[in-house]
Amino acid sequence: MVVVSTNSCQRDSDSDNSTPSRNLNTKGLQVFPLDNPWNKDISNEPVDPNSNVLIASIGNDVRLHPDFGTVWEGSPIGIPFNLVGSDQPKINVTFRYASDSDAGPYPIPSDALIEAGSDKHVLVIDTFNLRLYELFNATRNTNNTWNAGSGAIYDLNSNQLRPDYWTSADAAGLPIFPGLVRYEELVEKGEINHALRFTVSNTQNAFIHPATHGASDNNDPNLPPMGMRVRLKANFDISGFSLHVQVILRALKKYGMFVADNGSNWYISGAPDTRWDDDELGQLKTIKGNNFEVVKMGTIIPMKN
Repeated sequence: MVVVSTNSCQRDSDSDNSTPSRNLNTKGLQVFPLDNPWNKDISNEPVDPNSNVLIASIGNDVRLHPDFGTVWEGSPIGIPFNLVGSDQPKINVTFRYASDSDAGPYPIPSDALIEAGSDKHVLVIDTFNLRLYELFNATRNTNNTWNAGSGAIYDLNSNQLRPDYWTSADAAGLPIFPGLVRYEELVEKGEINHALRFTVSNTQNAFIHPATHGASDNNDPNLPPMGMRVRLKANFDISGFSLHVQVILRALKKYGMFVADNGSNWYISGAPDTRWDDDELGQLKTIKGNNFEVVKMGTIIPMKN
C-alpha cells in the first residue's frame, strides 16, 4: 500500500509495491472529463439578471478568505486528501445518512488524514482506478472500521451527477476534491484549470446542477442556491498580486467557483500544505464580494418538503 497526502508521504514497511499504481500525485490527474461543469470555461457566459442581489446577500464588502494554508493553532488549515494505489484494501463504512450515501466499500488507509474541525472530511483518490471517495463527519474506530455521516463515490472519467435531492460529503451534493486549491497546481504547475469551491452563511433551500442538494430552512429566492456559480469580474486588475495569487485569480475569472456548503461568507477552499506562504495567500483578503458576479443560472430546483 502507498499513501500520499498533501503534506506527508508514508509507506507501509511490509509493502513490496508489487501491485501497479500510477499517478501517486495529482499533477497529471484529470479530474472528470474536459467537458465537465468543473472544467468548463465560463468567462464569456452571461451574467445572471439577479446577480447584484445575490452577491449583496453574501456581502458586497465582505472580503475573500483563503480557508487553507499551513497550520493554525496546531491544526492544518484546509481539507486534506489521500492518494492511494490499486492495492489499498477497501473497508465498509457505517453511515448515519445511508439513504443518501454510496454504500462502498471505501479504500481508506488506517492513517488517513482527516480534516480538522467539525466537518471531519476524508477524501481518498484511487489514482489507478480513477475513483474519488469522500466522507463527511468521518471517525475511525479502534478496530479500524469507520463511521461517517454520509459518503459519495465518483468515477473521475464520468460526468454523471448524484441523484437529485441527494447530498454527498458536501451539503450541495457536489464532490469536494475538484474544488480545492492545491499546492502542486498553483505553485508547481502554475495553472488551475477548474472551478473552485466556496461557502456562504445563508443559502436558499434549493440547488442548481451540478449540485443536487440544498441545506437550508429558507426559501428566499434572493439567497444563493447550492451550486450557484460566481466568477471574478473580467475587469478586475490582478497585476498587483503575486504571481502565485494571480494563478488563483485567473482561475476565478475563467472557471469561477461554486457555492458548495454553508459556512463563513466568501471562504474559498483548498488543501493544507506546509509549503504554503500564508502571508502571500493573505493577499486574497483584499478582494471584496462586489468584485464577483453570478454566472447566469439554470433551473433552480427546490428541495422537497
